[in-house]
Amino acid sequence: MYLVTAQEMQDMDRETIEGFGIPGRVLMENAGRGSVEMLVRLFPYMKTKRVCVLAGRGNNGGDGFVVARYLIQMGVRTDLFLLSQRSKVAGDALANLELVEKLVKRYPDATLTEVPDLESFDRVKTRLVHADLIVDAILGTGLNSDVRGFFKTVIQTVNQLSCPRFSIDIPSGLNADTGRPCGVAINASATATFAFAKPGHFLLPGKELTGELEIVEIGIPPFIREKFGPRIELVEPRDVAALFPPRQLQAHKGSFGHLAVVAGSTGKTGAAALAANAAMAMGTGLVTLGIPASLNPAVEPQVTETMTFPLAETVPGHLSDTAMDELKQLAKGKAAMALGPGIGTAASTQALVRKIITGIDLHLVIDADGLNALAEDPGILKSARTPMVITPHPGEMARLCNTTTQEIQANRLETAQRFAGEFNVIVVLKGAGTIIALPNGRTFLSTTGNPGMASAGMGDVLTGMIAGLAAQGMPLEDAAVAGVCIHGLCGDRLARERGGFGFVASEMIRAIPFAIHGDLI
Repeated sequence: MYLVTAQEMQDMDRETIEGFGIPGRVLMENAGRGSVEMLVRLFPYMKTKRVCVLAGRGNNGGDGFVVARYLIQMGVRTDLFLLSQRSKVAGDALANLELVEKLVKRYPDATLTEVPDLESFDRVKTRLVHADLIVDAILGTGLNSDVRGFFKTVIQTVNQLSCPRFSIDIPSGLNADTGRPCGVAINASATATFAFAKPGHFLLPGKELTGELEIVEIGIPPFIREKFGPRIELVEPRDVAALFPPRQLQAHKGSFGHLAVVAGSTGKTGAAALAANAAMAMGTGLVTLGIPASLNPAVEPQVTETMTFPLAETVPGHLSDTAMDELKQLAKGKAAMALGPGIGTAASTQALVRKIITGIDLHLVIDADGLNALAEDPGILKSARTPMVITPHPGEMARLCNTTTQEIQANRLETAQRFAGEFNVIVVLKGAGTIIALPNGRTFLSTTGNPGMASAGMGDVLTGMIAGLAAQGMPLEDAAVAGVCIHGLCGDRLARERGGFGFVASEMIRAIPFAIHGDLI
């Protein structure tokens, strides 16, 4: 499923109207009619109840006027509140308002009230309290500044009501691109959006504020969609399943790649084991784990199927930058390398990470302390010899961008896209709604996963999964998308089986084959 930004949607609307010749009023009619069809499916009881429609003066309000018109003609007791002076309504919205005005004169159970300010809103609030359903058509997808004053009070009042709230296109006050409320936003029970879903419908907290979401087709021709080429996609399991070809009967372990994992330090051997074991569970033919030499005896029992490769240390338990020659030996015959889980932050180890990035000709998947080694100079990523994936959590992303975690979380999508383009890397920005951003601007948003995965080691497992797929020959961007999706599916499977939390990273590894074959393929 493609997602479009507010600007992309405006461009497609304009091209449809001005370039192709479908009147904007037709698009508005289709939007309103489709919204009513969704309303009837979700709230069939409303035919015997009272519905309040709150409409602004713009095109979102125009969609609301169409909804009100259909409800009135269906015999639904409908109160339409115009949150503006009538004189400020124009264009297609005005044309539809005039139709509602004609209907209100004919239907005694329909009302139209002009509510342009707080004083008039105070007079009608009691009517909202007695509504059985609120239709929100106040503010649309073009909003990009904080909601203040009159509209802020209206939205806060609506959110305090106990009845369901149905939003037109997007909950009023929600930023369509970031999923963040512009100060305040309607907390909708359901939302009908038009032509395409928007990133804000899926990025938190927008996903929670959107409620149940349906896409209403409004008549934008396919060739216009192709012309503007939406570049954000929702990751869906059926699309990921297509990335896994059937295995041939004559295949052997050498047919499915050999992965090198460079990880681990004193106190963090578990991270190395999790990454290596996750790669094996993803179906990688061979995995070799490079580990500080003194830790090798402790690590081997944790990675029964994985080979180990002791590497030079600075101090016991921490890799040295003098291990570069050994690492070049380790890299021979390998298809990809995972770098960073539990590797530590010793100065010599961080120097080794930088040498690997500029000196190893393998697809790299870098995580955890491997990323922390780049925080002072992320520009070194531009010197990488091969494509790579980085998998930061918001805190690691903040260090790479020299900003705060709060700022990263406030604009996850744009941050990941900008970093991927500037440094020519694939960014997997972890968290609720993990984002996969490619250097060419294509971006993927995952919907799998759950809060039970907020547990130590989950990121190490993801690193091994992505690197394991890359080692098997899957294109790096596909490996990142598939790894993230399957990682979330594993968490969702465990949440169903074990409850919402309490499962751990090692259990995720055991769930991988079941998630692939039970939930994906």
